[in-house]
Amino acid sequence: MDDSVFHRLYEQYHSDVFRFLIYLTRDRDIAEDLSHEVYVRVMRAYSGFEGKSSEKTWLFSIAKNVAIDHFRKNSVRRKHSLDKFDWEKSELVSSGILPDESAVLNEEMKELLHQLDTCTGDQKVVVIMRYFNDLSIAETAEVLGWTEGKVKTTQHRAIKVLQRKMSALPVEGGN
Repeated sequence: MDDSVFHRLYEQYHSDVFRFLIYLTRDRDIAEDLSHEVYVRVMRAYSGFEGKSSEKTWLFSIAKNVAIDHFRKNSVRRKHSLDKFDWEKSELVSSGILPDESAVLNEEMKELLHQLDTCTGDQKVVVIMRYFNDLSIAETAEVLGWTEGKVKTTQHRAIKVLQRKMSALPVEGGN
């Protein structure tokens, strides 16, 4: 991989990849570390990139795998066991603070991000990809290696869960 290709990929996609990782981890330092790991893997794997997908979805696939590895390592450390981390069933609860934009987020958005942590890993990653990174259903399916139907179903279920949880919250100044 020559430097110009690396720099082009970095310049074009770094902010999207970083935003994806920061919303998943909700910790700027961890997101920076994971972002660095994404580009290390990009440098190692670029020679095998065949162009069957867009560079954008290829980068998001790598970022997703880096995030899974991070959560798996933390899950194993917390449990002090080698139980398999189940991405589909596990809740990816972020221990960190909200992204930098938290100062300008309204309370409802902060609560939505908090409730997103209670969704399954699949639901969380789909919502982040679709609504925070503006990936299409087709791009999300490609990144995750799913059918578009599975993305739509997971998104639908996540939205229903979030709507139910958000509507159950007490209204400020009301009953």
